[in-house]
Amino acid sequence: MKIQTRQKTHKREKQMDKTKAKELAFDIVKVLDNKKAFNIKVLDVGNQTVIADYFVIACASNNTQINAIADEVEFKTAENGINCTRREGRMGADWTVLDYDSVIVHIFNRDTRSKFNLEKLWADAEDLDITQLITE
Repeated sequence: MKIQTRQKTHKREKQMDKTKAKELAFDIVKVLDNKKAFNIKVLDVGNQTVIADYFVIACASNNTQINAIADEVEFKTAENGINCTRREGRMGADWTVLDYDSVIVHIFNRDTRSKFNLEKLWADAEDLDITQLITE
């Protein structure tokens, strides 16, 4: 009997090119800003990892707001035909992750963001200028 084995691949297949991924990240920033998320960052992690091209990181005032913001991001992206492939963290979570393959969105409460400090972990990533997208 011959046993077939599947080859493991460590590289995720990205669903969109980098330009479209950047556009999606910027569209998500606008939704986050609209829903009163704060301390929003977009990190270009494409040269550091194969899991995504961009991380969008934001804070919310409380866990209820985290859920509401995540719901709105999913709703708005779905309206544009882009579906979240995976969501981690639901009601009451202090950190929710929305995975769009090439773009991964992290929405934290302030304490959890400080604790995990993704910006320090991904310090080699370029922090993109999003000042034109934020309406403060």
